[in-house]
Parts: sequence; C-alpha cells; structure tokens
Amino acid sequence: HNYFRGLFGERERSARDEQPTDPKPIADLFPMTTVMFADIVGFTEWASERDPSEVFSLLQLIYGTFDKIAKRRDVFKVETIGDCYIAVTGLPDPQPDHALRMVKFANECRLKLNELAVSVMPIFGKETADLAMRFGLHSGPVTAGVLRGEKSRFQ
Repeated sequence: HNYFRGLFGERERSARDEQPTDPKPIADLFPMTTVMFADIVGFTEWASERDPSEVFSLLQLIYGTFDKIAKRRDVFKVETIGDCYIAVTGLPDPQPDHALRMVKFANECRLKLNELAVSVMPIFGKETADLAMRFGLHSGPVTAGVLRGEKSRFQ
C-alpha cells in the first residue's frame, strides 16, 4: 500500500519515466471499499446546445467543488470521464466507515450541484437549473493498481 500513497497525487508522468525498474504489476487487494460512479443527468442534452468553453467551464466548476468536498471527507477521486465522476473510499488506508463516508460525500455533492445549477443560471441559461446528479455505489473488495504505459494511471 505504500506505493499507492506516493502515487495518489501523481496522475500523469512523462513517457521517459515509464520504464519500470520492476516489471511486476503494481496492484493490491483492498477488502473493504466503496466505489461511486456519478453522472450529471441532462448534461449531454445541455452540453449539445452550448459552446465547448461553456461546457468545460461548468464541468470545471462542478468537479472542482466535488474535489474540495472529497479532500475534506477523505474520499479518493479516481478520475472523471466527461460528466462521470469516479471516487472510492477504503483505500489506500482502510476506513471502517467507508460506506457511510461515501454516502455522505455523494449527498453533499448532490446538494452542492443543486445549489450551483441555480446560481449559474444567469451565466449558462435557465436549463442549467434542470441538471441533477445520479449516483451508483458499490461496497466490497476491489483490486486496484497502476496501469503502466504512455501515461501511468491508477485503476
């Protein structure tokens, strides 16, 4: 688990740093975790009617806010893919309250998105207030590690 701690702030490295000194995979089993997949309901339609800079401005505002909540609640953000935010609790260090911690995180994100969507209506249009969060959570064991390649990624 010590290797993961050092990697958690380090998402991308240059290709020259990708030559592993140890060809063994970097992976471990984490027996008690909760994984969250969250996406923004209505985002695809909303984004199709906006300038790309507006789409990214809103995503940056929303996910920047979620990142602050994650840091405060000790939730690890795995990554974002479009309007999907993926996070986990219970790794690299065990958290006996991993499920409760994630539920509280998800609820706070939901409330914050509702608040943000209304507050940015003057900038992004009234349809922005219709955006909402959808969450999927699963608790149990996970195998996590680092996929090496052109850009190392924690998976």
